[in-house]
Amino acid sequence: MVSKPPDVTVTQEQEWGTTPDAPDPYRYGWRYVSTRLPNGEESFEQVPLTLYDVLHPQEEDQVMHSDDHERFCTYLHYVLTAQLAGVAGAVVLHDVRVAWDVPELGAHGPDIAVYFNVRERRNWSTFDVAEEGTRPALIVEVASPETRRLDLNNKVDAYDEAGVLLYIIVDTSTRKGVTTRRLLGYHGGEGKGYVPLAPNKAGRLWLEPVRLWLGLEGNELVCYDEAGHPLDEYAALALARKAAEARAVEEAAGRAAEASARAKAEARAVEEAAARRAAEARLRELEDELRRLRGEG
Repeated sequence: MVSKPPDVTVTQEQEWGTTPDAPDPYRYGWRYVSTRLPNGEESFEQVPLTLYDVLHPQEEDQVMHSDDHERFCTYLHYVLTAQLAGVAGAVVLHDVRVAWDVPELGAHGPDIAVYFNVRERRNWSTFDVAEEGTRPALIVEVASPETRRLDLNNKVDAYDEAGVLLYIIVDTSTRKGVTTRRLLGYHGGEGKGYVPLAPNKAGRLWLEPVRLWLGLEGNELVCYDEAGHPLDEYAALALARKAAEARAVEEAAGRAAEASARAKAEARAVEEAAARRAAEARLRELEDELRRLRGEG
């Protein structure tokens, strides 16, 4: 079993902070904090993020990432989206905050999170697992040298406690100007401590929820299908676009069917209203004729 340091607590926030007199106080990123001026106008102040903020982000935080980080995340998002295009209720989210249903476990902002059994696709800023009724089956974090201890330590216990079945880390470290990468994987997600995920002979990790292999070619991140064929981002993008187009056609057909059903219902309502008016008019005629025969008028 793997034992990692516990999640950082609120009382430790200052130890994980940054100061205005640091060489680059905005090296982790920033957020805008609004204040109300005496004249009633609203003012916004740019506030540096701390490591604690990176671990537990708020919506609209601007967290700094390297070009490689964004490239890997974009690649994973395309490939996983394409892989799950035909799976109903499957959603792949990139850099979307997730709020847990575990008491005292703060929200996180995973680089890549894969969800299943999602009832309805929405434009989430925060994915609330209690509200949505599902939690990530897979999380991938692309670690950055300055903040990698959060991914390697704090998030291991946090994601296990949150019930994430599979947690993958693309770890990046730099020493004496040389950058090296490695893949780490943990599975379990029962709050009892993750078990390391063993790679195959080629050093690749099997991502069971999405039925793909993940590996490194040099320092480049590569996904492989079940047969071991590499998947490039352009092919994945084409598949994702094709899937999106198919979904758009399906949704348009659904909207057309709903519109047709509404039109038919409205036509029936008009016909029924006309029939009621005709029946009421005929009833009045019969009543008038009955009164005439009775000599009532």
